[in-house]
Amino acid sequence: MTVTMKNVVIFVTDFAVAKEFYKERLHLPLVQETQMMMEFFSGDGTKLGIAVALHDAAKPLVGRHTGITLKVDDLTELCQELTKAGVTFAEKLEATPWGKMAVVKDPDGNQIALVDC
Repeated sequence: MTVTMKNVVIFVTDFAVAKEFYKERLHLPLVQETQMMMEFFSGDGTKLGIAVALHDAAKPLVGRHTGITLKVDDLTELCQELTKAGVTFAEKLEATPWGKMAVVKDPDGNQIALVDC
C-alpha cells in the first residue's frame, strides 16, 4: 500500500477575495478550481488547497497561522509588491542565518511564511 499527500488546505470565508490574493498577489499557479475549492501548484507533488469554511469544524480554522511555508525566488521583490498592494505582514521581511523570511496574512488573517533560502 502506498500513501501520498494530495494537498494541504487553508480555509477562507470569501472565495473570490482569496483567489485574487493567492493567484494575483502571491503569484501561485492555479491548476484546478470548483465552486468551493481551488488547488495551486502542478505536477505530482502536494497541492495547496484553498476552501470555503462551510462546516462548523472548519470555521475556527480561518484566520490563524497555517504552518505553511512557501519558497520564493526573489522574496525582496515579492515583499515590495505585497507592500504596495496593501497586504498585511505578520512579520516583515528579515534576514536570518539561513536566508530571508517574511510572514504574510491573507484577507482572512491566515498566515503564510515566505522564505528565500
